[in-house]
Amino acid sequence: MDFRLTPEEETFRQEVHDFIDKECPEELRGGRGVSSFMSNASHFIAWRNKIAQKGWIAPAWPKEYGGAGMTIMEQFVYNMETARMRAPAPIFLGGLGVAVLGPTILVYGSDEQKEKYIPGILSGQDVWCQGFSEPESGSDLASLQTKAVRDGDDYVINGQKIWTTLAHMGKYILMLARTDPDVPKHKGISYFIVPMDTPGVTVRPLMNMAGGHEFNEVFFEDVRIPVENRLGEENRGWYMAVTTLDIERSNIGSAVGQHQSVEDLINFAKEQESKNGTGIKIGNKMRHELVERLIEAECSMMLSFRLITMQNRGLIPNYEASATKMYSMELNQRIANTGIRLLGMYGQLERGNEKWAPLNGRSATTYLRSVANTIEGGTTEIQKNIVAQRGLGLPRE
Repeated sequence: MDFRLTPEEETFRQEVHDFIDKECPEELRGGRGVSSFMSNASHFIAWRNKIAQKGWIAPAWPKEYGGAGMTIMEQFVYNMETARMRAPAPIFLGGLGVAVLGPTILVYGSDEQKEKYIPGILSGQDVWCQGFSEPESGSDLASLQTKAVRDGDDYVINGQKIWTTLAHMGKYILMLARTDPDVPKHKGISYFIVPMDTPGVTVRPLMNMAGGHEFNEVFFEDVRIPVENRLGEENRGWYMAVTTLDIERSNIGSAVGQHQSVEDLINFAKEQESKNGTGIKIGNKMRHELVERLIEAECSMMLSFRLITMQNRGLIPNYEASATKMYSMELNQRIANTGIRLLGMYGQLERGNEKWAPLNGRSATTYLRSVANTIEGGTTEIQKNIVAQRGLGLPRE
C-alpha cells in the first residue's frame, strides 16, 4: 500500500478542508453525533444541500446519477478529511442509502431503477432501510422465512424483519425474501424494493439500552408489489446480498473517529493531571491502557487503507471486510470500556448533565451503545467463520 496522496489527491484534500472550514456551521462540528445534528435541523439541511451541489454526498458515483465521478481514492480522501474536521459524516448526509444500498442498486439495478431511486438517495429526501435479519434468522441469514409469492405481475410478501435501522423514517426498504422454498436455502432468495407506505407494512419501534430509537420490527402482511420492484434476477438475491454485506462491513466504523475518541480521552487525562492533585488521578495502568488504545486505533486505520486499496483496484473486499469489521467493532468496545474506567463514577453521567459530565456525557452513551457493535452487520462469530473459510481456507465448522 502507498500511504502517500498523489498531488491531485492532496489538492482535493485541501479543497475539502477549505470548504468545510468556510461553509460548515460550527453547530454541526465536533463529532457530537446524530442527536446534535437533528437538534440543528435547519443547519444540517442547508449543509447537506451545499454538499449535494458539489456532488460530494457520493463523490465516486457517476455524474449522471448525481455523483462527482471521482475515483474511489478521492472519495476516501473526502471521507477522511470530513472525519478529521469532525464535520457531519457521509452516513448522516445520505444514510444507508448512500453508504450501502445505493451502491447495491448501482451494481445490480436496471437503468429504470437507477433513474427512479438514485436521485432521491443523493438528495437526502428519501431515507432507506435494509430488511435482512429476522427473529429466527440473524447470523444464519440464508435461513430467512419471509416469503414473496409470484402472483401474475406482482409479488405478495408475508413475514417479519427485525433490527431494521431507521425503518420508522424510511421511504423504501431493500429487503430479502424467499421466492423458492424447494431449493437449497441460498438459492431461493430474491431482492426487493418495497415502499414503506405500501398497505400491509407495519413498523414497531425497538429501543436500545442507551435510550436510542434506531431499530425497529417490520411486519409484512399480504404486501403486494409489482415485479419491476425486484432487484436483479429472481432467486439470485443471496449472491447480491453478499455484495451489500461486504460494502456495509467496509463502511461500519470510522478509524478516524476511533482515533479522535482516544485523543479526546488522552486530552482529558492531561487536563486532570494539570489540576495539581484536584482532578481525577491517572495511574500508570491507565496511561498504558490509553497508549494501547491509540496503537489499536492506528491499526484500525491501516485496515481501512487495505480495504480502500482493494476498492481502488476495482475489487470488492470480502473476508478482508469481515476482518476489518470484527476488529473495528471490538475496538469500539475497548475504547468505550477505557473511557468508563478513566472517568470513574463521572462516566455514568449522560448528556443533560453537562455541568458534571466530562466529555459532554458521551462516555456513558457510547459504552451502552457499543454493546451492539459486535452483533449488528454480522456477529463477530460469523466474521471469524468468514475469515477462517475464505481467508485461511479452513473447512466449514
